[in-house]
Amino acid sequence: MKTLIKVDLDATPESQDYLHNRWHPDIPMVAYVKPGDEFRVECIDWTGGQIHNDDDAKDIEVVDLSKVHYLSGPIGVEGAEPGDLLVVDILDVGVLAESEWGFTGLFAKTNGGGFLTDHYPDARKACWDFHGIYTSSRHIPKVEFAGIMHPGLIGCLPSKEMLKTWNTREKELFDTDPERVPPLCALPYEPTAHMGRMKGSERDAAAAEGARTVPPREHGGNCDIKNLTRGSKVYFPVYVKDGGLSMGDIHFSQGDGEITFCGAIEMAGYLDLRVSLIKGGMEKYAIRNPLFMPSPLSPEYKRHIIFEGISVDESGKQHYLDPFAALSRPLRFLQNGLSQCHRVYEKIRLHWGASLRDFRNCSCRRAHQRNCRYSECLCHIVAADRDF
Repeated sequence: MKTLIKVDLDATPESQDYLHNRWHPDIPMVAYVKPGDEFRVECIDWTGGQIHNDDDAKDIEVVDLSKVHYLSGPIGVEGAEPGDLLVVDILDVGVLAESEWGFTGLFAKTNGGGFLTDHYPDARKACWDFHGIYTSSRHIPKVEFAGIMHPGLIGCLPSKEMLKTWNTREKELFDTDPERVPPLCALPYEPTAHMGRMKGSERDAAAAEGARTVPPREHGGNCDIKNLTRGSKVYFPVYVKDGGLSMGDIHFSQGDGEITFCGAIEMAGYLDLRVSLIKGGMEKYAIRNPLFMPSPLSPEYKRHIIFEGISVDESGKQHYLDPFAALSRPLRFLQNGLSQCHRVYEKIRLHWGASLRDFRNCSCRRAHQRNCRYSECLCHIVAADRDF
């Protein structure tokens, strides 16, 4: 497998011009491939090496989130034009030999936050060692499980019109509560923008309006789909000439959504890819957003405990079809261990251990039925003890 982009984990991200941390249509391509080509792309971890393999969560507390995510690319696909679909087959996902570890974090409420940030406002960290498809952590003893490695972030460059639309609508959202902590969205921020091979005034102008990589959007981006592992296929709308495919934020494992914002096991890694084109595919198939076809591969976990959530918040107020209210109470229940099931929780030693940090293996589903007044959330928690 030809390595198209090779990263240097000992160098700063800003010194590597095949990386970038903003979305902008003018970021130059760093390499070109042809439809049908297979190639490998290496990626640094999403923070650019800000988090260390130690027992101190201070790096999580002070991490500079204005720098994330660092992406490898953009890669041009010869013949790709606006209106096409870029088909990306994920052939393999792996760990870099020089970095066989990863981390999970609870971000501080004052710096990033997360789904339950009001209950867990302080920064915490767990580091994980990789053993082939398995991982274990000194910070969560007696837990080992098989991961599903996947890219948390992958997408194509936006057009100028699309970038303008993003910045306009996100600024409108931000302005509804500009003092909120954490903020409602991440707006363009020039000082820490790494614009790949752009230089001088051209770089500065693009950095001032370059979209942050935090949310997913019409082009793909920060999708965080746990099943997007080897064997997956993605259809990306093409919005600029040559497509401009970029990727990063590799995860060793994650649940259905990153509950703690940094709820995956983050790592440096590589993707083996194959690309092809469907000319005029956006109009032909009426696609404006990416279409993901997850892999058939998944660890075989047969034993679960299921907790039901209803649309009642923690104050006791009833809501209508509110998945956030439905999810928050089961999560709190699982975290506290204050229920009558606490003894069961201790016996089966849930895979996520004693911390929300390992909730990545919870599969959270919201049931929507037309004749149902309340939304439900079923939290399937994998049990480590097969004899339970």
